[in-house]
Amino acid sequence: MADVLENKRAATRFRILAEIAEHQPAVSQGEIAESVGVTSQAVSEYIRALVEDGLVEKEGRSRYTVTKEGVDWLLQAATDVRRYADHVTEDVLGNVQEDAAVATDDVAEGDPVTLSLRDGLLHATPGEAGPATGVATTDAEAGADVGVTGFEGIIDFEPGTVTIVQVPPVRSGGSGAVDAESLADTCASADLVAATGVEAVVALRRAGADPATTFAAGEVAAEAAGRGLDAVVVATADLVGRVTDALRDADVAYEVSQLGA
Repeated sequence: MADVLENKRAATRFRILAEIAEHQPAVSQGEIAESVGVTSQAVSEYIRALVEDGLVEKEGRSRYTVTKEGVDWLLQAATDVRRYADHVTEDVLGNVQEDAAVATDDVAEGDPVTLSLRDGLLHATPGEAGPATGVATTDAEAGADVGVTGFEGIIDFEPGTVTIVQVPPVRSGGSGAVDAESLADTCASADLVAATGVEAVVALRRAGADPATTFAAGEVAAEAAGRGLDAVVVATADLVGRVTDALRDADVAYEVSQLGA
């Protein structure tokens, strides 16, 4: 278990330091007390200890900042909490939750199944031939949805790739500055095409390609890549940052290209 979750005092210390970091340098001990659920006196004692430990620096009455050491400690503690949460979500709850899959053949409730990803969807095949297995919780015919639980192992698949194609804003040529034939070729090899920005949508129309979505393109591409699909995001240059931010947040690798006319 993460150290900050070992006992109430460690957890409170973590939360108070996080509150100071969020509101520094003007820190209201009363607001922290209300947020964390302890008394103002307790907050004062915790802050005094954080100052003594070199994690917080006092700059005056009710003015505190988190030191470099405090930031490092907070980052490490947050990482430990995230890892523990991932363990609970994936390893613990993953074994008891029920999910839906596409049955590749007739399957009966209670049958063992092998799990795989196809076209970004979870599939269940009767038997235990693969590295990832589960147990059917419903009857299903081939092609129907089937409930699966008791997950074990890891599904063997390669994460998808994401290619971002930049389209100049209209003031710099817009869709007309993109080689429609090259864009069509790039999209033809992708499992999913998304777009963001008017110029990007028009460029795709000129290339004879229809985007699966014109909203939240980065988030959709990240989800697709996480399910083994290759995605192309066509984005107006002004909006590329939003796409790359979403991909970085999801820890998805990408490449950016331009297809000049």
